[in-house]
Amino acid sequence: MVVGENEGRMRNMDSIIEVNNVVKTYKKRKTKEQIQAVNDVSFTVQRGEIVGLLGPNGAGKTTTIKMICGLLIPNEGSITINGIDTTTNRLDTLHHISAVLEGNRNLYWRLTVRENLEYFAGNRGQSVKEVKDDIDMLLKQFRLKDKEHELVNRLSRGMQQKLAIAVAMLADSEVILLDEPTLGLDIETGYEVRELLTEIAEKHNRTIIISTHDMDVVQALCERVIIINNGSVITDDPVKHLLKVFELKSYTLTLGSELDDSQIEKIKEAFPSYVYTADAYESLLEVDLEKSEHIYDLFDILKENHTIVEGIDRGTINFEQVFMKIVKGEEVHELGVSS
Repeated sequence: MVVGENEGRMRNMDSIIEVNNVVKTYKKRKTKEQIQAVNDVSFTVQRGEIVGLLGPNGAGKTTTIKMICGLLIPNEGSITINGIDTTTNRLDTLHHISAVLEGNRNLYWRLTVRENLEYFAGNRGQSVKEVKDDIDMLLKQFRLKDKEHELVNRLSRGMQQKLAIAVAMLADSEVILLDEPTLGLDIETGYEVRELLTEIAEKHNRTIIISTHDMDVVQALCERVIIINNGSVITDDPVKHLLKVFELKSYTLTLGSELDDSQIEKIKEAFPSYVYTADAYESLLEVDLEKSEHIYDLFDILKENHTIVEGIDRGTINFEQVFMKIVKGEEVHELGVSS
């Protein structure tokens, strides 16, 4: 079950998850008003991919995750896992997907670490004898060996999170869905969990879907992101492409003198997301350009007071900034990004 050190990650680029025109509505309890949580969502996940499924709170992301896991039934559309429909054959699809829902919610707190692994293996029809070697390897890999006889309710949150991921690994399903794998962890433990996820991605033949607000995890692990907002998919693109697109739009200018009030007002109107800082040593202006030719509009404003541009650099950008820009609705169609 557990892949050895020398065995690489296989990638067969055929789809293992297909979400087709899914709609989900709820009724408010008191008013019975219909609330549409998910509106015509479609996407696919290929075998061996590491995909981020992202969205702000209330965007429809969690509802989509629950439908993929078979916890909710869509009002319209279909979801298949490994070609099996989650609505008509829910139990069959569960053999192909494991979910870690905010880590410690997946565990029995009054069982020990080893007992949790044995219990959940038993739920999948595996005997303790069959999984003993796999459990020993996972305890070592996840650095839980010295805690194997400790009750889960006595573990730190980070150890509980690692155990939950180990339980998902033990299931040996093709797909692992991780919901907020680093939520509430301290910095050191958060990095340790990220290292484990990187190891899983590189050494095991799994398709991984990560849902998180930790954009460092997305940037470090995910090849592609699907972003949902207001119940619809607004972006479905490779992470590297999105970083490149928004890096091309972001510039930092070093100025030879301070801007006057009139220039600042015009820059504010033309480039609302600008950042301007000035002190005794330097004057810096950061702007995002929707189109490359807008740089000339900026230069026209700078020329008004004969402001000298001493340097211009393409700004560095991280995925958290990219995510916020996309959710805020920045137009990037001309660069080939679906938003």
